[in-house]
Amino acid sequence: MSYQDLQIDWLKSFVAVVDAGSLSNATTSVHRSQSAVSMQLKKLENAVGRKLLVRGSRHSELTTEGQMLLGYARRILDLHSEAQAAFHGEELVGQVKLGVPDDYAAKYLTPVLRNFAPRFGGVEIELNCEQSTSLIPRVENNDLDLALVSRDNPSRGTLLFHEPMVWVGASQFEIWRRETLPIAVYESASLARRSAIHSLALQGKPYKVVYNSSSLAGQIAAVESGLAIAVFTQCSVPPHLEILGEEQGLGPLEPMEVSVYRSKKSKGSPAVGYLHDLLVRTLRLSAV
Repeated sequence: MSYQDLQIDWLKSFVAVVDAGSLSNATTSVHRSQSAVSMQLKKLENAVGRKLLVRGSRHSELTTEGQMLLGYARRILDLHSEAQAAFHGEELVGQVKLGVPDDYAAKYLTPVLRNFAPRFGGVEIELNCEQSTSLIPRVENNDLDLALVSRDNPSRGTLLFHEPMVWVGASQFEIWRRETLPIAVYESASLARRSAIHSLALQGKPYKVVYNSSSLAGQIAAVESGLAIAVFTQCSVPPHLEILGEEQGLGPLEPMEVSVYRSKKSKGSPAVGYLHDLLVRTLRLSAV
């Protein structure tokens, strides 16, 4: 029995739709119109002889067969990218302006740069450590090429993983026992701040903002000193601080959608393109 080959472009469109959640959101990452993406998905479904996606008005859901194919598709595309890099990677030159929040830098960015830097010595990486609320507009304004961010909009970038959010305090102070809970927060646009206040509001728990800082170091200092408790990404919690929860009377927090976001201006840069793909491959495999 003969089988139809699975074209790389079909698989790219399929994975893009899954990651973006819908046809319309996937068009940017594959640089094709919505009708072209839809046609490629139909060709892929015809080739495998199975329905892969159930398309709703806003979101597309994987069928059982689609879930099975997704694993194969990612492996095929990863190997395809590695083969391209093996023959063309050493020619990469130029500069990549990369942004990342402090709390994601050590755990998630370090292994990616450890892989990239020794292989592509001709590429200069300019690293900018800021909050996602600052990085996102800089990517949109083409001031940065790439950013690893906590997104508040599903159309922004390629989703990599969900990062848990946790309440954090210093155990020796036990300030969570106070009738009015003192909290440290990030800037007003911060998703972490919104998540903290929303969780407390749902509980009807009295609180007071006693410390405000846009830096992770500042948040840690507020908690260490017993001034307040705070909300951190789980990956950034120092080992000497305590993760709090239901036992301390604190409700759950929504996880962060972590994505890699690329500027429109950088679409023609092979160096940016390779680092973008490496971020996707590495963090989808290794992150929580």
